[in-house]
Amino acid sequence: MKAVVLAAGKGTRLRPLTDDKPKGMVEVDGKPILAHCFEQLAELGAEEFIVVVGYKKEAIISHFGDSFEGIPITYSHQREQKGLAHALITVEEHIDDDFILMLGDNIFQANLSDVVKRQQEERADAAFLVEEVPWEEASRYGVCRTNPYGEITDVVEKPDEPESNLVMTGFYTFTPAIFHACHLVQPSARGEYEISDAINLLIQSGRTIDVLRLKGWRVDVGYPEDRERATKLLRGEIDVESEESDDIEQISVE
Repeated sequence: MKAVVLAAGKGTRLRPLTDDKPKGMVEVDGKPILAHCFEQLAELGAEEFIVVVGYKKEAIISHFGDSFEGIPITYSHQREQKGLAHALITVEEHIDDDFILMLGDNIFQANLSDVVKRQQEERADAAFLVEEVPWEEASRYGVCRTNPYGEITDVVEKPDEPESNLVMTGFYTFTPAIFHACHLVQPSARGEYEISDAINLLIQSGRTIDVLRLKGWRVDVGYPEDRERATKLLRGEIDVESEESDDIEQISVE
């Protein structure tokens, strides 16, 4: 299975760390965020990395070259950062089967293999991890709405007033059907082509969408303090269970 890694963003919230490098090259625990992504994807059996680059792409290409630990890397250039669905379209020519999609600014120690196994065994049109976050952080992500049975009914990208604290984590598997959905997506109020809107189109068309709850932890390295937290988690200096809030609403998604 090929793995697509999105790494074209500027990382403006990480400045000054990203003044001279893209977000994926910011170091966490002594190595770039992208190196952590590649290591995890290699463990999952990825046969090729397709990396979407944009802002200061030369820093990524010169560092990693054409392979990582023997796994070939293909680069796809997103000339304008117009959203994740727009980024995904740039790799369409390289994909002809089920694939993994990972955002290149996330660090996981979680059940990623469960998502890949679900895709391989059930061949869902999409499968992804979700997690509950503190309510004040939910507006940073794609927020999942659920019905009384705990099924995902739609996803709203970075809403001002989230209706849920259940969010997508940035790790997905898809069939090539996602590309047709991405082509149909219209710009959001933010002026971007959102991956959440493409997923909603899959849901509305009756496609099979499997959602699994994250077990473990994830850090979206969006701010300097996130980088520090991820480093401490990787070094075992933080007990992630002790960080969990008692007042987070529990929603069953599987």
